[in-house]
Amino acid sequence: MYASREDIGYDFGDDSKVGSKPIKPNPNIDGGWAWMIVLSSFLVHILIMGSQMALGILNMEWLEEFNQSRGLTAWVSSLSMGITLIVGPFIGLFISMCGCRKTAIIGGILNALGWILSTYASNVHYLFLTFGVTAGVGSGMVYLPAVVMVGQYFQKRRALAQGLSTTGTGFGAFLMTALLKYLCTEFGWRNAMFIQGAISLNLCVCGALMRPLSPKDVSEKYVVRSNSEDNQAKALSHSAETIKSNGVLSEEPEKKEEAANEEVLDSVQHTEIGGKSKSGRKMYGLRILKRVSQLTVTVRKGFAIWYSSYFGAASLFTNRVFVAFIIWALFAYSSFVIPFIHLPEIVKQYNLSSQNNIFPLTSIIAIVHIFGKVILGIISDLPCISTWNVFLMANFTLVTCILTLPLMQTYASLAVVCALIGFSSGYFSLMPVVTEDLVGTKHLANAYGIIICANGISALLGPPFAGWIYDITHKYDFSFYISGLLYMVGIIFLFIQPCIQKKQPREKSTEQAQ
Repeated sequence: MYASREDIGYDFGDDSKVGSKPIKPNPNIDGGWAWMIVLSSFLVHILIMGSQMALGILNMEWLEEFNQSRGLTAWVSSLSMGITLIVGPFIGLFISMCGCRKTAIIGGILNALGWILSTYASNVHYLFLTFGVTAGVGSGMVYLPAVVMVGQYFQKRRALAQGLSTTGTGFGAFLMTALLKYLCTEFGWRNAMFIQGAISLNLCVCGALMRPLSPKDVSEKYVVRSNSEDNQAKALSHSAETIKSNGVLSEEPEKKEEAANEEVLDSVQHTEIGGKSKSGRKMYGLRILKRVSQLTVTVRKGFAIWYSSYFGAASLFTNRVFVAFIIWALFAYSSFVIPFIHLPEIVKQYNLSSQNNIFPLTSIIAIVHIFGKVILGIISDLPCISTWNVFLMANFTLVTCILTLPLMQTYASLAVVCALIGFSSGYFSLMPVVTEDLVGTKHLANAYGIIICANGISALLGPPFAGWIYDITHKYDFSFYISGLLYMVGIIFLFIQPCIQKKQPREKSTEQAQ
């Protein structure tokens, strides 16, 4: 039988007596501190994704300052966006070993350092290293934990919680566009980046808010999830069951290994206590040995979980729908990023700068993007609605807008298309939910790391490709057409794989009947 939605996120006590014990609400799931996690994730999206969506302002400043081609200059923005997402699988390893809180705090420091060092740039290539790589890696170390923590703390209202937290991207794009434009006008782009670096230190505060769930809470949430499949995702259930049946790590060797390591640590502690009369140097050596032993246990355990997710018997790549999801992600994100980077330049070409200065088109995308995420999240949480179908419809709307954008040459028509782009791109809030439905909570960090890595490759190559096409044709039209068609190929993959998954169980049942 399927567990009801209301059952998820509650304490069950002894697993062998699930039906005999009364169900007690677990305050750590879907309530209490969970909403502080949403707030933390919301602020992370403002400071990271929002500021990246406002890089069109700095891109124009860099073009004037360094007098390089549009294709080369666009690499600065795309490197920052791309590396933020590409490092996802490796950040999954950090999360397995250190936890979300420590990973996010270290990332906040790196991100701020990247912004501040960029103020001393003497050429575009210097920005590749400071802003593209340093700030990009720091952003990735904060972004993935922010998404994963919301997935861990919510079950019944996952789509809504992810929708609320990721609206920070829209708010951030609106606020950061206005802030960077003001700072560049008043203080110049170098001082603007220095101030933005100081603001980015608030990411460390966001990381500190990411209080980890106790192992008991995580295991209970996972056990209930593994026994229940959402009725809305029947087309994906066969694929999800495959990864869940294969995805349970061998725990007995782990327990034996942990017990052996505990014995080592205990022996070190006893030696330490019994040797109080010995020299301080020996005591210091024993403490170091104890710390190294603890670190070794943590690193080996984290690496085992990370390795099994990618290369072991529990490899996520055995899930065909998940593989199709990765192929979609490789083409999708560039179609959303290209307008943000190149719209200011397009508006300038169409002589619409005066109207755009009153209300920028990128701000229209950002504002409507906020409503899109919340509304799509609410719709997806309805019992009669499939999250997967909402996700696909939003993708179809977005790719249609990307293909029609070059045909619009007035401010009003561009504003309408940009509003539709903003609303339909609200499907980003559903990506963690769809990923979790495919692979389960236990594999969410590593699986979502792969998805955002694919998105990162798309974001990395998209804007420079659009700039390169412009340098050849002196038009952005072909950039939108090509990226839109590639995006359509990715959506077709999402349609094909669930159909194959549906056919396979039917074929097996026919063979058994014969």
